[in-house]
Amino acid sequence: MAGTLTNSARPLPLSKEQAGWVTRAWSQIDEGRLAELNRQMASIPSPTGEERELAQFMASYMNACGFSAFYQPIDENQGNAVGKLSGSGNGVELLLYAPVDTAFSGKAEEDCPWVGLTVPAEMTTEAYIKDGDVIGLGAENPKGYAACVVGAAEAVQRSGIPLKGGVVVGLGAGGMPTNKRPSIHRFNAGQGSGCAFMLEQGIRGDFAIIAKPGYAVSWEEVGLCWFRICVKGSLGYTGVRHVVGGRNPIVDAAKIITLLEEWFPKYSQRNTSGLVCPQGSINAIEAGWSYKPAFIPAVCNLYVDLRISPRTSPTEAKHQFEEAIREIRRAHPELNLEWDMVLAIPGTATDPASWIIQSCMRAWEYVEGKKHAPRQGTSGATDANILRAWGIPTARLGMPRLKNSSKEQRPVFSMETSNVSGMKQLTKCLVYAIIDTCTRDRAEILKGG
Repeated sequence: MAGTLTNSARPLPLSKEQAGWVTRAWSQIDEGRLAELNRQMASIPSPTGEERELAQFMASYMNACGFSAFYQPIDENQGNAVGKLSGSGNGVELLLYAPVDTAFSGKAEEDCPWVGLTVPAEMTTEAYIKDGDVIGLGAENPKGYAACVVGAAEAVQRSGIPLKGGVVVGLGAGGMPTNKRPSIHRFNAGQGSGCAFMLEQGIRGDFAIIAKPGYAVSWEEVGLCWFRICVKGSLGYTGVRHVVGGRNPIVDAAKIITLLEEWFPKYSQRNTSGLVCPQGSINAIEAGWSYKPAFIPAVCNLYVDLRISPRTSPTEAKHQFEEAIREIRRAHPELNLEWDMVLAIPGTATDPASWIIQSCMRAWEYVEGKKHAPRQGTSGATDANILRAWGIPTARLGMPRLKNSSKEQRPVFSMETSNVSGMKQLTKCLVYAIIDTCTRDRAEILKGG
């Protein structure tokens, strides 16, 4: 079963020659070069829907490193970068994938006040390196991971290792969980749109590794469903509320928020299995006029992000949410609300016995010198769901959260600080997986997973 916990890798030692190739490729991983690439990437704006400049830069960088690389346009502002290392043709093809778009723009007019009253210094494109960290907008997630993907393939290329299977580096646009940003015209700019376009246009692999947070090999992750709740009230005015009465939908929405917050833990407990513990949260509210708060709006909209297990379909999640709303209505018949599901991306899983999962666990154990243990209780979603939905067995692996040279530990939620030593650890794991996978005959790989 895809949700079965597998604590360590199935043994398959490297040959003496392969082990030598790993050592040789690891010697080509230059922390300074990796950090500088990460800094340059974090210095180029790439909010969802506007990744063209960064993708073109990365295509040029990979070409200069000896890849066969190109920019893949999606529209005038958005596109992917693709780089290829060819094999002899009798091995499997491995796709190393990472998105490159940032969740935030770094612009006060779009991000504030929701990221803070002003844009934090670390959330700008004035990226820098300090105490072994690269700091800047998206420096860790996603750009540190993308730098590791490129750095691993570059180390293998510089080492002159004879590959049987090809390596494809895919740097995708539109990976963040977002719909249309205010400044762009295309609605479907996020939610894995760049990844899906890349696959649709023939950029694929027999297996894939996606570099995203979590320093353990993951073979499954949650999907997500978004719901809009429309809470209805009466258009009114503060000056006469005591005379005409009526319901304030903002006040009723506050009651619904409290009730849903009580329901979310029950939902999580009901749907926890395997590696996932799906969470729910109310993360956006629409109501009223900020420039004329003398008037009571007739409607207040709430937006719910509900994560779903690979073993729970979006339709089943919708039914569970419907049960919760029905209970709220039963207990509070005075509330007037409507709701609908406005996004549905299924969770996905790859069999943990698959070659690529086992290879990545072997890589992790080779680097760390101890048995692999999977992370449980996860609720993050990535483009791994897109890769798997298109039929590609996919492993997810991130970098460790290491302290910098000043002994500072990053916050639990941080996308702007990328530790260079942690990047090197991930890059070493990726190098091992490339050599383990792409220097064997195709028949051996397919027989092994």
